[in-house]
Amino acid sequence: MHSKTQTALITGASGGIGYELAKLFARDHYNLVLVARSSAKLNQVAAELQNQFAVTVRTFALDLSTPPAPKVLFDQLNRDGIVVDVLVNNAGFGAFGPFAEMAEEEIVGQIQLNVTALTHLTRLFLSAMLERRGGKIMNVASTAAFQPGPMMAVYYATKAYVLSFSEALANELAGSGVTVTCFCPGPTDTGFQKRAGMENSRLFKKIGAMSAENVARDGYRGLMAGRAVVISGVKNWLVAESVRFAPRKLVTALSRWVSEKVE
Repeated sequence: MHSKTQTALITGASGGIGYELAKLFARDHYNLVLVARSSAKLNQVAAELQNQFAVTVRTFALDLSTPPAPKVLFDQLNRDGIVVDVLVNNAGFGAFGPFAEMAEEEIVGQIQLNVTALTHLTRLFLSAMLERRGGKIMNVASTAAFQPGPMMAVYYATKAYVLSFSEALANELAGSGVTVTCFCPGPTDTGFQKRAGMENSRLFKKIGAMSAENVARDGYRGLMAGRAVVISGVKNWLVAESVRFAPRKLVTALSRWVSEKVE
């Protein structure tokens, strides 16, 4: 897979895990298509990677939470003759607070970006991968996918969808030459916690977060190995596995406890 003739498309690529994944692909001589909302940040990342790794980087400043965006991106790449060998659906966001008090645009936006855009992009790019009998798809979920999340009910539910969808698709595509990897990071030091309003949560202040660089490295290795599910960090793996055996009411209560804000 490590060839200059291959291209990886990464959404949410202007910072955090997406940016670190872009560096790993560029290091292995993949050309890149980077997607995010901020054109300024994307252009900065593109210039850095092109200069450091001598790869070709295309950027698209798109808000994937708008319904037409995935098809707009797909059609433009087709017109430009760009073949996507690896699709990384990394873009996503969460919002903290009681569901009944959350703004409608926050609720719908999470579902549109975390679920709908991810599913749409997967469907759009999968057909050509199957025709070539080769390709890789990474859908970025979270350890949030393994339990309900009071005070972040919509975010946790969207990540549960990503995990279920990706595992089912990985099974459907077995033997096709296309692999699907669901990547489940735990708390990670990115801009996510600020966007979600969780900077002062027990999860980030007391329990702690992994670096985006280390998390991305775990995900990249799992993707290249064709693993169906990758959980970054031993502690996160233990937590994700343990919730399968604990009473659901207890799991839900603990999930709320770690999300609550502390002084």
